Amino acid sequence: MYLASVGPLRTPLRRVPGNVVALGIVSLVTDVSAEMVTAILPLYLVFGLGLNPLQFGLLDGLYAGATAVLRLVGGHVADRWRRLKTVAGVGYALSAISKLGFLAAGSTVPAIGAVLAIDRAGKGIRTAPRDALISLSSDPSTMGRSFGVHRALDTIGAFLGPLVAALVLWASLNDYNSVFVTSFALATCGVILLTAFVRDQSPPAPSARGLPMLSLLRDPNFRRCCLWAAALGLFTITDSFVYLAVQRRWDISTSLFPLLPLGTAGTFLLLAIPLGRLGDRVGRWRVFIGGHLALVVALLLVCGPVGAWWLVLALHGLFYAATDGVLPAAVGPLLPENFRASGLAVLQTGQALARMAAAVTVGLLWTLSDLRPALLVFTLALLVITIAAAVFKPLEVRR
Repeated sequence: MYLASVGPLRTPLRRVPGNVVALGIVSLVTDVSAEMVTAILPLYLVFGLGLNPLQFGLLDGLYAGATAVLRLVGGHVADRWRRLKTVAGVGYALSAISKLGFLAAGSTVPAIGAVLAIDRAGKGIRTAPRDALISLSSDPSTMGRSFGVHRALDTIGAFLGPLVAALVLWASLNDYNSVFVTSFALATCGVILLTAFVRDQSPPAPSARGLPMLSLLRDPNFRRCCLWAAALGLFTITDSFVYLAVQRRWDISTSLFPLLPLGTAGTFLLLAIPLGRLGDRVGRWRVFIGGHLALVVALLLVCGPVGAWWLVLALHGLFYAATDGVLPAAVGPLLPENFRASGLAVLQTGQALARMAAAVTVGLLWTLSDLRPALLVFTLALLVITIAAAVFKPLEVRR
């Protein structure tokens, strides 16, 4: 059912399926919960517990992709059982429960790492089935718009999360446990909304037993998309390091540090739908490549003598608006409906593992030398890979 069927809505949502909007609202609430924790975590670990860059890089890498294999499990099980909503719900519930784990972990770094692993396991399980639900609920010609609307709603949550975290910390006199409890309550609301309002999509039954990932990777266009996504992810600086670099470059007060993600989220929110629609018109791969060029410019500003912190955060948000929803919109039509979740899981797993390696490597280089040389090495490598991906693009997403 499309939202246009309930009235002449003169908004960007009027041609977007209601199921996509419902999933976006679930993501909005869940992201408020997630970003409450994400906003305070670098500050808590680096300034509160005194972790060095390598230790933080290991934890940040764990957060980015240590449970990436569960993306494959989530995608495969969702396709095999033909229960995309159920598998996504398990992932959302697991992430919600993990928020209570921070209360028990306290200041013990291995325990915090275990809690982060559980949280990322939930995200890994739910991401591919959720994106498959968006893809299967949408018309192929406007899939970029659908993903853009979903990511915009998701980003409203990312924008509100740090604000809610700051408000809770202020009201509780800097009691981090209050943030974790509030985060758990909001994540639970997200699970309830998913159960009540999202309709499942039943793709055709798989035609064969075994792992579909191997057969999907035989397709040269899909394989090339996965390889380029992983190669770009290998030199993509994770969010936490970007914010730490901005804080250090412009000597931003630690009390304002949790609000830095607002610059990224605000730009993401403004541009997610327009760039999704632009991808539908001029080519999703072109928009995807443009997003990585924006990240290159942002990192050069951090390393250079000129620039402004707000411009870096704006370019960081532009990077996400041009890549986060645009890539699955580009790849989705290349995949058969009965293996849509499995294919997207392969794509996302490659990215997650690559970004995990990137976080650990940046932490190591920062420990051995300094942050600026580490960023310069990664920025130059990202520029080279981005140019190569623009030249040798997959044939069926060439437009």
